[in-house]
Amino acid sequence: MTKIKICGLKSAEDISYVNALNPDYIGFVFLQGRQRYISPKDAATLRAILKPTIQSVGIFVNEPLKNVAALLETETIQLAQLHGREDASYALKLKSLCHKPIIKAFIIKSKEDIKQALDYPCDYLLLDNGLGTGETFDWSLICDIHKPFFLAGGLNPANVKEAIEKIHPFGVDVSSGVETNCRKDYQKIKAFIEACTAANRKCN
Repeated sequence: MTKIKICGLKSAEDISYVNALNPDYIGFVFLQGRQRYISPKDAATLRAILKPTIQSVGIFVNEPLKNVAALLETETIQLAQLHGREDASYALKLKSLCHKPIIKAFIIKSKEDIKQALDYPCDYLLLDNGLGTGETFDWSLICDIHKPFFLAGGLNPANVKEAIEKIHPFGVDVSSGVETNCRKDYQKIKAFIEACTAANRKCN
């Protein structure tokens, strides 16, 4: 069963949507200057009203290790998603400090990018066309991946069913694809999750 991750939540209204619709994961963006940025304090407040069954993921870009570890230790987030130049040593140190799952994002433009991704010491990969571009990449590049991965980039209610049926990812990740005027849209989230459910039903 492909898991569902709704990324870029930043308000109590957003949390009310996911609490009603029950994705597997949600994402908080801790990169200042980004449209969906949320402070650690506000994220903790939202985590407190998020259903315990929904896991929260922190999205980071070259964040000091101690800041990521602090959010994991306080359980503001349950997983760390790394989008920057964090090397293998960074991931191993974070893992030894917190013993929590790590997702590492890779921009996929060639099969060599897939090979590089598979060599990274993380629990999950996130395969994308770029940080928040809202575009898909060439899914035919994905083959023989033995590590669980999230498929991201350009997913929306109209194409996620096809993505799951073709690629069979561990999870799918969406942000702008379920927004209207840069805000999370309940109906689009609902449609996205319904499309995922239909694909999972067909694949199983």
